[in-house]
Amino acid sequence: MKELVAAALAAAKERGQDVADVPLTGIAAAAGISRSTLLRRLGGSRAALDEAVRQAGVDPGGRPPVRERAIEAAAHLVAERGLAGITLDAVADRAGCSLPSLHTVFEGRDGLLAAVFGQYGPLPDLEALAADPPEDLEGAVRALYETFAASFAQEPRVVPAVFADLFSRPDGPAAAMMGANLPRTYDGLNRLLQPHVEAGRLRPLPVPVLVQLLLGPLITHILLRPVLEPAFGAGLPSVDRAIDHFVDCYLRAVALPGA
Repeated sequence: MKELVAAALAAAKERGQDVADVPLTGIAAAAGISRSTLLRRLGGSRAALDEAVRQAGVDPGGRPPVRERAIEAAAHLVAERGLAGITLDAVADRAGCSLPSLHTVFEGRDGLLAAVFGQYGPLPDLEALAADPPEDLEGAVRALYETFAASFAQEPRVVPAVFADLFSRPDGPAAAMMGANLPRTYDGLNRLLQPHVEAGRLRPLPVPVLVQLLLGPLITHILLRPVLEPAFGAGLPSVDRAIDHFVDCYLRAVALPGA
């Protein structure tokens, strides 16, 4: 049975699924045997395999996949405790899964945190925007501001917790989370900005500089709002109004004449 358990775990990892969601044909292929042989060795039912997987310390699933449950649980824990308070034990307890299953799916804490930021950070909306970008420069800039502002406001509030950790520990888990998603994030931003550089609408600055000029003021504004709101009250513009100002200032700074 041990080799069948190993085959089931390998197939589940390759597919990104729970063991219970992997068809018997997939497990049989991973074990190098036919489906009929697998069923015969299991006594005609996969229940024995699921129980053996459970005895090996891995939740075979059947509920929402461990990956989904763990990412959701970890996101709520990040919002409640910050990154420093996240342990795989706490995530396993909140998600109702075993610790070995988290190691199988994510290969450790860093992999789990990177998946959390990938789902609850700006990346999904950024990639959707890059796939269907506004044609005009102002529309593209405004859409980028709105996308990143929305990621800070999304519940559970993962992004503010990530930046809080990043500023306090530049070499901590937040840096690893963002670094793991940086290639895809950079690709999305490059696909949105580079065409305007090539068309002569934006100054030919390096894309990282264009991005820093774009997002620096917005991120600073949003992170400081909890402090500024009690001090300025109605004098502090709404996030939407602040975005209007940032769009205008960004275009004045980097758009070429006639853009």
